Amino acid sequence: MKFEHLISAFMAEPWAIQREKLGVLADVLIARAEGEKLFSSEFAAAVDDARAKEIAESDGKIAIIPVYGVLAQKMDMFSAMSGGSSYAGIKKALHSALSNEDVKAVVLDVDSPGGTVPGTDELATEIRKLRGGEKPIIAQVNSLAASAAYWVASAADEIVVTPSGRAGSIGVYTAHDDVSAALEQRGIKRTYISAGKHKVEGNETEPLSKETLAHVQDGVNRSYNKFVAAVAEGRGTTVGKVEDGYGQGRVFYAESLIDRGMVDRVATLEETLERFGAETQPAYVRRVKASNQARAESAALLATKMAAGEPITKREFENGLKGLAGFSNSEAERAARLYLKTDQGAPDDETDAAALAALDRLLAEAKTPLITR
Repeated sequence: MKFEHLISAFMAEPWAIQREKLGVLADVLIARAEGEKLFSSEFAAAVDDARAKEIAESDGKIAIIPVYGVLAQKMDMFSAMSGGSSYAGIKKALHSALSNEDVKAVVLDVDSPGGTVPGTDELATEIRKLRGGEKPIIAQVNSLAASAAYWVASAADEIVVTPSGRAGSIGVYTAHDDVSAALEQRGIKRTYISAGKHKVEGNETEPLSKETLAHVQDGVNRSYNKFVAAVAEGRGTTVGKVEDGYGQGRVFYAESLIDRGMVDRVATLEETLERFGAETQPAYVRRVKASNQARAESAALLATKMAAGEPITKREFENGLKGLAGFSNSEAERAARLYLKTDQGAPDDETDAAALAALDRLLAEAKTPLITR
């Protein structure tokens, strides 16, 4: 087996990351070590330029700090492989944003499967020390905050998850590869010569002893306990509730996250930015969305009042028809006059009968009773 030292050292780190993501990273690491050029320099440069442009276009009142890819204390090979983020860089960006007089709020834009344990607790602790001030720190799950990424997010004033987002994976693990059989097939027998009883324990050329396994497990347990305690403090709950209700390593979608108390609300990044005064969309787009929202609300109000048998005004009826059937102003006005039998002049039995039948079908499809004046 080639590069056994490299992969053993890589896997032996304590990881707070989704298991499948670490496997992919290990495969990429070996491929890179074997000389495979998985990504061109041009592609990497394009990704960097796109990320820089995305950050530069954020609203001046809201500082958006990317928490992307694999997280680590300092970025080196991870940034090249996954476009990851460093805890040191996130901390520096956070301090800079909070020190900027023009910034009114900070949004951590989180899309990460997690990362290494070292540095995670320190960053989460720093965020908890800085929250609760005049400038809220919001963790926006957009769209994954797993393991170490959730550890960091839980320290913010508030966690918001996008409707299709996922979060959780509260757990820590490490791995040991016994490559002795592979070395033997290659005719290699390695002997470690050391001083210090435990200096080379857990090396890759032999199975783990019970004593070594217990020592490694103690380290994993220590990191896990810190993880759970940090989440409990950040979310204002108990360690027991985190262990019982936060999944013990599982990832959940938005609705379940709300039910479990793991996040505070469901909203997109744009909606979060707009809540703090940022303008993220062109004026025309805002007008169209506002108009459609008003129509939907009017349709719902009409249906609710009719189902409950409550009195409905002519204006409510007109606006409700615009939402239910896309009527124009004039169409809705005539339909209301006809249906409510107000200000309609002399009736035209044939024409009115057809129109009333169409209205009855429309209201029946909305599963509402006939209107009563």
